[in-house]
Amino acid sequence: MAGKFELYKDKAGEFRFRLKAGNGQIILASEGYKQRASADNGIDSVRKNAPDDTRYERSETKNGKYRFNLKATNGQVIGTSESYESSSSRDNGIESVKTNAPAAKLEDLT
Repeated sequence: MAGKFELYKDKAGEFRFRLKAGNGQIILASEGYKQRASADNGIDSVRKNAPDDTRYERSETKNGKYRFNLKATNGQVIGTSESYESSSSRDNGIESVKTNAPAAKLEDLT
C-alpha cells in the first residue's frame, strides 16, 4: 500500500494534513490552516520539497528524543515528525517521507 495524505479539520475548525506511510503510520503532520486552499498549498509544498535532503531540519528534543521538520524553500516549516527513540529511526522517517510524499494520493476527510 502506498503512502497518502489525509486532509481533515481539527477541533478548532482549522484544516490540517498528515502524511501516512503505506503501513498507516503518521510520518509527517502539518500546522493548522484557516483556509482549505492554504492546506492544499502545504500538501503541494511537501510533495515538491520532500525529495531534497537539504530541506530537512534534524533535531534532538530536551528529553533525548529525535525529530525532524520539513521546510519549504523560504524556510517555513511545512511538516513535523513524531518523536523517535533514536537518530537512525528519525533518519528512516525522513527516508519514508522522501519515498511516500511525491506520489501520495490525497484522502479528503473534511
